[in-house]
Amino acid sequence: MPLLLHDTLTREARPLEPQTPGDPVRLYHCGPTVYGRQSIGNFRSFLFADLLRRRLEAAGLDVLQVMNITDVGHLTIDDRDEGEDKMEKAAREEGLDPWKIAERYTEMFFSDLDRLMVRRAHHYPRATDHIAEMIEVIEALIAKDLAYEIEGEVYFSVHAFPGYGRLSGNRLEDLEAGARVAVNTAKRDPRDFLLWKRDDKHLMQWDSPWGRGFPGWHVECSAMSVKYLGEAIDLHTGGEDNIFPHHDCEIAQSDGAFGHPVVAQWAHVRFLQVDGGKMSKSLGNVYSLDDVEERGFTMRELRFALIRTHYRQELNFTWGAMEDSHAALERLQGSLRRLDEAAGSDDAAPLVESARSAWNAALDDDLNVAEALGALFTLVGEVNKTDLSAAGAEAVRAFLAEADEVLGVLDWEVESGDEEIDALVAARDDARAAKDWAESDRLRDELAARGIVLEDTAAGARWHRSR
Repeated sequence: MPLLLHDTLTREARPLEPQTPGDPVRLYHCGPTVYGRQSIGNFRSFLFADLLRRRLEAAGLDVLQVMNITDVGHLTIDDRDEGEDKMEKAAREEGLDPWKIAERYTEMFFSDLDRLMVRRAHHYPRATDHIAEMIEVIEALIAKDLAYEIEGEVYFSVHAFPGYGRLSGNRLEDLEAGARVAVNTAKRDPRDFLLWKRDDKHLMQWDSPWGRGFPGWHVECSAMSVKYLGEAIDLHTGGEDNIFPHHDCEIAQSDGAFGHPVVAQWAHVRFLQVDGGKMSKSLGNVYSLDDVEERGFTMRELRFALIRTHYRQELNFTWGAMEDSHAALERLQGSLRRLDEAAGSDDAAPLVESARSAWNAALDDDLNVAEALGALFTLVGEVNKTDLSAAGAEAVRAFLAEADEVLGVLDWEVESGDEEIDALVAARDDARAAKDWAESDRLRDELAARGIVLEDTAAGARWHRSR
């Protein structure tokens, strides 16, 4: 069964598969604008892209994945083509040139991807490396009377493209001047959007047929997606804030320039809230990965927290939710450790096959990770009550490994021995056997202070390091 994914454009679930049988599934994801450190809210969208790729590959499909890097042209008021370029604003505030800003935060982005166990995309094109391709798209639009130039600036004529706004559901008559679109007397229509901008004060500029300038944000993805994936892209993703204007504009540009629909399907991730509200610098709740680690949580726990809720539902991030993620992963890791000691006689095949069936059905139904995790934890609960044979334990372990190829949250490294810790745990076992509860509690507290978590079993205590 193919993976069914909700298509933002058609408002229905559609199978995600290559348009040409035998080809890889071609995925394009809107990536970061590298004017600052990416927040955990940004990473919810990036982790969705990673989760999707992992699921497709686990199902045996080849994938070609591209995520762009925006390092020019993204204005601070992006739905009106107004304001300052975010790159130059950051450069001014930090006292650096925008190229250095881009280099710094791009490197930070890649480092954070690695920390979250994200599989690297096959290509990360940077906007500043693809100005020539953007100019070609703009020239094609002008040649088809879909765009026009006025005094060194080029605009897309939304009236010339039937259906503009259908992704978001916005109608042209609803996009009135002075509402979402500011009046600009240079435009033929105030709703037309920018393709090429002239600004003599802008530090990042290139030559073009219309004079020195720089590209509009929207045209960047149209040019880079087609360069790396061709004119038949199977899926384009992004955060819900990309739907309008960015992706509506991208559809108009790409379909207009190439003469046919370029993207077959669209998927969008809902916002991440913090403590029930919007992330805001003024509230001090725009958290980075470092902020999460400083609170004592691991990147595995953060990854789990950001993927465990369905991508089309808003996710409320709280430190309590991070504690829940810690507890959930401890439960999974504990189950893995117990599998190493299985010496019973019970078969696990029926449990595993039932879990695998439920797991696959959930993921193939719009990548429903929440429901898939339910199947996983049901299995763990049953296994913990079963006297598994060694073969049964191996079957469970194999399925957990299969599931973690998609989740990417479990730690498969064996805890190395520590003679000092082993001696303290053994001493505590002796104290418990002698009913010396005071000494037992003292040793448990000492072990806890060293970051050791104990699990008492009939065969004695097991231990592992916390976080």
